[in-house]
Formats: sequence, structure tokens, C-alpha cells
Amino acid sequence: MKKLIIVSAILMLISSFTFAQKYMTKNGTIRFYSDGQMEKIEAYNHQVNSALDISTGNFVFKLLIKSFEFEKALMQEHFNENYMQSDIYPNSTFNGKVTNIKEINFAKDGTYKAVVEGDLTMHGVTNKIKVNGTFEVKNGKVIGKSTFTVLLKDYNISIPKAVVKNIAESIQIDVTVPMDKLN
Repeated sequence: MKKLIIVSAILMLISSFTFAQKYMTKNGTIRFYSDGQMEKIEAYNHQVNSALDISTGNFVFKLLIKSFEFEKALMQEHFNENYMQSDIYPNSTFNGKVTNIKEINFAKDGTYKAVVEGDLTMHGVTNKIKVNGTFEVKNGKVIGKSTFTVLLKDYNISIPKAVVKNIAESIQIDVTVPMDKLN
């Protein structure tokens, strides 16, 4: 019985240590921007789920495509129905790693460069990506940020010929994820 109590105490200590190595959010933001010849398209999604395990560098994202908000309702409708086909492909995900996690001091306030590699899945297509970003550590909180570009053709997102001049072939993606330590 004594051994069981000791083993249980050790397991609880280990699990609480491991748990403290994780940060997460349910309200990160992803903005995408497309600057076509005739039209600028911009949308925000403020319901991005993200988790970071600082002991391994594992970093994941998941977002609902229909949560992107546009200035014009018609643009949002076209985005969901014609381009992203969000009824068929409701989510976008990223599953990867911060490759330089050991260079980031999550115990000390500051801004640290980060390199993130992994699989970005969008519109049912998965591609490997590598992006640069930062982690800002402040008062025990972590804010991850990155800006990168993706080509629509890489994710089988086609542009109808009638509006091909209106829409750029690439989109800029800005990621901001304020994460709290799991306790």
C-alpha cells in the first residue's frame, strides 16, 4: 500500500510537470489577405484553437473555415461556397513542430525567433510548410506570431475565369495566437 501511494504521488508530480509545459488558446486570430488587380480581399477568424508543448516543440492549430468574417456578406458566401467549399472541407489544420524550441526561454520575458515546420491542411490538401515567426513571452503568457504566403493552386483552390483578374493567386496569412499555460 505504501508503494502504491509513493508511485501515485510520483505520477501526479510528473503529470503536473508535463502539463505545465503546455500552452493553448481557443481564441487565436488568423487573418488572410489577397491583393488582386481589381479587389482586395481580407478576412479574420478569431476562433483559432492552438496548442504548444514546449517540452517537445509540438505545435498544432485547428480552425473552422466558416468562422472567417468578411466586410461584405456576399464575399463571405462566395468564399465558403465557391472557393473553400467549407461544407465539404470544414476545417483547416496545422500539425508541426517548432524546430528551434530549445532556443526559446519560456521562463524569461522577451521576443524570440521561431522556426516552425509541419503539415498545413486546407481545402482537403496537405502540404509541408516551413515558416518563420516569433514567440513573445510576457508575464507567463506566450504570443505566437507569423506571416507567410500560400499559393491557391497548391491547395487546389481554383479561381473562376470570370473573376480571375480580381483575385490574387497567392494569399498572405497572418497568425496571432495568445496562449496561456495550462495549469
